Amino acid sequence: MTQPPCVGTVDADVRELRAADHLLLELAAELGLPEDAFGCTHLVRGERPRVVLSFATTTRTAFEETARRLAAKGYEVTAGAPDGVGRAVVYPGASGLTGTVTIAELLARSAIGRVVVLGAPGEPPPDQLVVTRDHVRPQWQDGELVLTLMPAVGGVLVPFEVPDPTPCCADH
Repeated sequence: MTQPPCVGTVDADVRELRAADHLLLELAAELGLPEDAFGCTHLVRGERPRVVLSFATTTRTAFEETARRLAAKGYEVTAGAPDGVGRAVVYPGASGLTGTVTIAELLARSAIGRVVVLGAPGEPPPDQLVVTRDHVRPQWQDGELVLTLMPAVGGVLVPFEVPDPTPCCADH
């Protein structure tokens, strides 16, 4: 699936990725986004580093309704995405990517168009098992949603991004 044509950005002045994920999921649930909608996080660097959110829909009507509802909640929506490499948190099929699935199931059940495995050439076989850890965050790359996986114990693959990362220097 390619990126939807109607995109808007919300800068809620969030500084941490986990907080942005939480806010995005909360807003998506409250807004009742259409099934084909996307919600992504984008890292903004510079003088004021932060994480902004983008919402994308396939129709202008759905986008205008989403923007209207966000504005009613006090959020300003600017047209367009901040970049082309958003990290998808809400996307078609995301809620069904739980437990262990095959590559074929992952691709068939969701908007993810392709998977790559760190350190491996080509794509993994369709019957390769993926332990999702109920946390699947693909990224847009050249207009396609791509999930990066990595090998794990037992010959399975897992998403590169872990659901609960250990903060830097947590043991100091």
